[in-house]
Amino acid sequence: MPVNLDKVAHWKADIALSVDMYNDWFMRFAPVAFRNTRIKAAQDVEEALKATDGLRNIQPSLLRLHPEVLPTLRMSTCPPLAVDRLIGLSGVTPSLVKTMELTKRPPARMNEATLNLQLAKVAAIIARLADPDIFVWLGRSQAPAPDELHRAATIVADRLCGAVANPIIRNAQEKRQLAAIKAWLEARGYVQLAGSDGVRFNAMKPGTFSFRLNVPVKLEGGVQQVNIPVDAVIMPKTAQLGELPIFFEAKSAGDFTNTNKRRKEEAVKMAQLRANYGPSVRFNLFLCGYFDGGYLGYEATEGIDWVWEHRIDDLAFFGI
Repeated sequence: MPVNLDKVAHWKADIALSVDMYNDWFMRFAPVAFRNTRIKAAQDVEEALKATDGLRNIQPSLLRLHPEVLPTLRMSTCPPLAVDRLIGLSGVTPSLVKTMELTKRPPARMNEATLNLQLAKVAAIIARLADPDIFVWLGRSQAPAPDELHRAATIVADRLCGAVANPIIRNAQEKRQLAAIKAWLEARGYVQLAGSDGVRFNAMKPGTFSFRLNVPVKLEGGVQQVNIPVDAVIMPKTAQLGELPIFFEAKSAGDFTNTNKRRKEEAVKMAQLRANYGPSVRFNLFLCGYFDGGYLGYEATEGIDWVWEHRIDDLAFFGI
């Protein structure tokens, strides 16, 4: 039985309440999440600066052993360099920089001589464009003073965090949403299963739940198998033998535009789950933030139901 997808008359009021809840959370907690990330980023930047002698000695060996410093180095130039701009200026193979940025390791198939040559080109561009207004010690013989090093690290950390502000906020919001689900379930006697215990979604006992659980599916053609991560997997206390758990995807958004751009993602995920496990799959959303009538209508048409976080007790209507 539908819980919210067919209650069109209530959508407008719920959207307003959800936006208010998100904005209230953002004003109170988002700056803290951003600030904590910036502190950690500044520490990492300072270590990178020490390892490169304040950007005066950027060795290919450092980039090879610690590719995670590459975003820091990109944000240390004037102007800061986007990934594609760094590739264009250095003339290196695009897969080199993109692999290092995404996986935090060099391309596995690139031989060592080629890798060192290309990393040397990247290092040369960084050294040439290093921002002298931030790294005030460049061009002088003395090493940077501790306060100069810390100040420069903070500036670069601000640049790094500014480039990834939305993911920082989104990750903090997701943690809060899952914490809300956890508190609600445990208050009703449910027991959390840790994903590290090798939990299988179709072998969960009634009255248990798990977060960020991988559900294996075979893609179209039935050859390639991939794992679909699901934010919350709940096995109702009343579940019968062989019954599938209920899936919930935690979704938050700080604007209406982004949600409508990505509204097909949930439909694709549900279609893959049902293609593998049958029409009885129950895939739903846990929403907080800017989800307008266009988004809700699309999901409802696809048969996807939802629970608003500001009315979390609606979880009970799913038989939980």
